[in-house]
Amino acid sequence: MLLHQLLKGKSLVLASQSPRRQQLLAELGLPFEVRINGEIDETYPPNLYPQEIPEYLAKKKAESYIGSLASHEILLTSDTIVVCNGMVLGKPTDRQNAIEILKQLSGCKHSVITGVALHFNNCEHIFSASTDVYFRKLADEEILHYVDTFKPFDKAGAYGIQEWIGYVGVERIDGSYFNVMGLPVQKLYTELIAFLSANCR
Repeated sequence: MLLHQLLKGKSLVLASQSPRRQQLLAELGLPFEVRINGEIDETYPPNLYPQEIPEYLAKKKAESYIGSLASHEILLTSDTIVVCNGMVLGKPTDRQNAIEILKQLSGCKHSVITGVALHFNNCEHIFSASTDVYFRKLADEEILHYVDTFKPFDKAGAYGIQEWIGYVGVERIDGSYFNVMGLPVQKLYTELIAFLSANCR
């Protein structure tokens, strides 16, 4: 059964103010509404493995929405991190931090991991997707140009692959390109079908 058929009589709620996630979900052709409950604490226990962090945060983000969901609403929350040499690189705190993060990524492979949480009818499903990204060695001038022109302060890893730096700096990727943008839409599509086809209808 097509996902559009499974969604009849239901409403998809995206709890994210990320314009990239909103764009990707719209291009998937699914009707949805954006719902924001203000700032959400994005801290996590220090003993988590990097691969566990995005799923933990996606689930944590959902907690402030679940109680207000109507019976026909499906909640989608998500979180993305960048991991390089075992270090978790979040959103830069300022210009200098963005420059430092990009210098860490320059010439190296890093992983972009997105965790997704789905909630519907008191049922929960959490999954994640990981993509390896390979940057060529970037010149300092290129890093400065990108940071000052595109101001990537709202992006994990201090870059957007769909922007200039992705065109000139990314040599190759292993995995979903859209996951690097912030939402693994192909996996989300299949996971939503499985979730809504299960005993949660």
